[in-house]
Amino acid sequence: MAIKNVTVLGSGIMGHGIAQVSAMGGYNVILRDVEKQFLDKAMEKIKWSLDKLVSKQKISEHEARSIFARIIPKVELADALKDCDLLIEAVPETMDLKKKVYAELDNLADKKTIYASNTSTLPITEIANTTSRPEKFIGIHFFNPPQLMKLVEVIPGQKTPKELVDLTMNFVKSVSKEPVLCKKDVAGFIVNRIFIPLVHEAAWSMDRTKASMTEIDSAVKFSLNFPMGIFELADFTGLDVIHKATIEMHSRDKKVINPHPLIRQLFEEKKLGQKSGAGFYLHSGEKYERINLSEESAKKFNPIQLLATILNNVAWLITNQVSDAQEIEKALNLGMGLRKPIFETAKEFGISSIVGELQSLAKKYGNFYEPDPYLISVQN
Repeated sequence: MAIKNVTVLGSGIMGHGIAQVSAMGGYNVILRDVEKQFLDKAMEKIKWSLDKLVSKQKISEHEARSIFARIIPKVELADALKDCDLLIEAVPETMDLKKKVYAELDNLADKKTIYASNTSTLPITEIANTTSRPEKFIGIHFFNPPQLMKLVEVIPGQKTPKELVDLTMNFVKSVSKEPVLCKKDVAGFIVNRIFIPLVHEAAWSMDRTKASMTEIDSAVKFSLNFPMGIFELADFTGLDVIHKATIEMHSRDKKVINPHPLIRQLFEEKKLGQKSGAGFYLHSGEKYERINLSEESAKKFNPIQLLATILNNVAWLITNQVSDAQEIEKALNLGMGLRKPIFETAKEFGISSIVGELQSLAKKYGNFYEPDPYLISVQN
């Protein structure tokens, strides 16, 4: 199998970004959406992005024109699928919508066409089994924005053969991204299995310790080596995204998240973070403003309970052979911007102290916090 022609379904933030990076990798790209106005807007954004790369002298004007010319916008689905080697679906994260899209695709796509879903949390096997070709189906989760983020999670479904996994890993490398293989189709894959539960845990910590949001965020940034606070990151990501991911992940695996009602409340109040002007924090304008966090504030909150939740989910991924420590560290560095490996931070706090924290939390708040066997085995 060789990939030359890529069709991207959906021209939103993810779709037009994936189309751009695919064209920059030398592929012929068709960008498809249901209305011409969506495509016009997407093509404008791609042009703006390429112009920015030219101004930063990352690419030449000639290269920018060639890349742009390789992306053809189309509304008609049948036209968009002609001679397609790899179809990357980037429609909104709703299972019913995705199933509807794939039912339509199945009637039109060439037999050779590989299906890849850019879902961040929906199970690959479940989507694949709604199609006539589950053995030609794979998860390919780009991070937002695809033009800047290096990480791509590759997730095989139950019927995905090794050849397709290898082909997809090579495709990701060919568009100058770093693939991380999520060996099993588990709720949240790798990064979201760590990030989404952490937002809820930060909210529980605020209740239990009476620490302020900025104290917790300062500790996450300065003591746990995150690029920003966890509430800040949630506002940047969008509370709608986090709420939907929570529902999907928790419905499939009760052990993955201990849902805090505040996330649902913010979503229902349409406080979605930066995009709506308010979330955990108030935001004054379109341009993303950093929250004022300090090392002084960080000293007022011990983030061991948050670190314990991170480590427990990392350990679960290792115990269940979804990934290994080295690949998880790579995913956290590239996908969440961690400035230091999480196990290094854990050793500074003491793994036995983290296990003790989990045992204490389990006694108070239930078996969600029971330490994973892997953590117990490495604590000495």
